[in-house]
Amino acid sequence: MSHPKAAEAEARALLDSLPDTLPRDEILAINGSPSDIHTPRTYTYNGWTFQLPPGVFKPGDTSRIVHDRLLDGTIRVEGRSYAAIGAGLGVEAVIAGVKGAREVYAADIHPDSVATAAAHYELLAGDRPGTVFRPLVSNLFEEFPAATRLDVITFNPPAVSTRTSDDPTVVRNVCVGFEIVARFFDQIVDRDLLAPGGEVHLVVSNTSELRNIVTYAIEAGFSPRITHRQTWEGDNCQAYLFKLLRRDDTA
Repeated sequence: MSHPKAAEAEARALLDSLPDTLPRDEILAINGSPSDIHTPRTYTYNGWTFQLPPGVFKPGDTSRIVHDRLLDGTIRVEGRSYAAIGAGLGVEAVIAGVKGAREVYAADIHPDSVATAAAHYELLAGDRPGTVFRPLVSNLFEEFPAATRLDVITFNPPAVSTRTSDDPTVVRNVCVGFEIVARFFDQIVDRDLLAPGGEVHLVVSNTSELRNIVTYAIEAGFSPRITHRQTWEGDNCQAYLFKLLRRDDTA
């Protein structure tokens, strides 16, 4: 059993280990507006080819942190109810289907993204015994059925703290900011969406309000730990994959 004071000290140590949010000019240099987002594109991962219609987000380096850990089993989905929030073109959903998740929710606020994720799931994962695929147009969890209980949730939020473009498509995919992560945790708690022992896996970098986001999660009742940290040559970006459990599940 984790003592409250020990848990508080662990949370403080984790927060103290996190870097400051990068200056605006560095954030803009790292997150240049994609010039091709309104054109058809392709994306390849794990030998799969994904076709991206205009407006559908093309995964970047932080998205691949989640993809790789789903694929290698670090984020375990077999036999579990799984939700990919911000499903985009559907890579996470396809991996979860191939890995034998019991339920796969592919949720995105963007209808074309949900349709694209569904098409890729059908093509690359297909109909699988024991797995139910649930594509859902939803602003975070707003359209999820009331009785939903999830074992695993992943989210790579568009939480960049500086507006990198005036294009609403870019903003939706990149720089909504802190508030989208706050709403994400609020909805999980308010709707009691996590099954006992359920896990949230969240990717956040220091192009966002990193410490404020983790602080908000802690204050919402979650215990975070860092499961992956990644840096890149040529800039000061640091990305973190956090695994968060409800504190009641860690006591």
